[in-house]
Amino acid sequence: MASRDLRAELDFLLLQLLEDLEQLEAKRQALNARVEEGWLSLSKARYAMGAKSVGPLQYASHMEPQVRVCTGEAQDGLQKFWMVRAGTQTPEEVGSRETAFVSSALRRRKGLPRTPEPDSSPAPQNPLKWFGILVPHSLRQAQASFREGLQLAADMASLQSRISWGRSQLQELQEKLKQLEPRAP
Repeated sequence: MASRDLRAELDFLLLQLLEDLEQLEAKRQALNARVEEGWLSLSKARYAMGAKSVGPLQYASHMEPQVRVCTGEAQDGLQKFWMVRAGTQTPEEVGSRETAFVSSALRRRKGLPRTPEPDSSPAPQNPLKWFGILVPHSLRQAQASFREGLQLAADMASLQSRISWGRSQLQELQEKLKQLEPRAP
């Protein structure tokens, strides 16, 4: 009976793994399409504005990232990746900042009350402004395509983590099944 339950669990895990692989392949195709679309839109913008108007000479001397990748563990213990805009903060950052402010406020009760200092890092500037105020629509399309591609890349990383976990679970179950069933002569 135990081998039957093990086989059912093995089948379920295998089906889940195949579904995850199918999703990964679909996301890879979507990522390739978004990146291709982004480069095509970028080349259209270069054609519309002129080859020298869209290039490395227009980049800012000091660039700030617009998004960042955060990692964490999901409820089932798997590694999860997601995108966070640079202007927003994760709950962990907000909590640590609030605690630092409360503890510093408690230490300075007798002194002059101070107002909390504003964030030293302002919201990042839109990189499209490097190329002028009135940029072609194709440049905005390129930016949107690359942003979607970044989100897809984070989703793919989460899926790949889940797939590798599923493969290791599948191998463990196969080993257990081999130990339970005696070899036929």
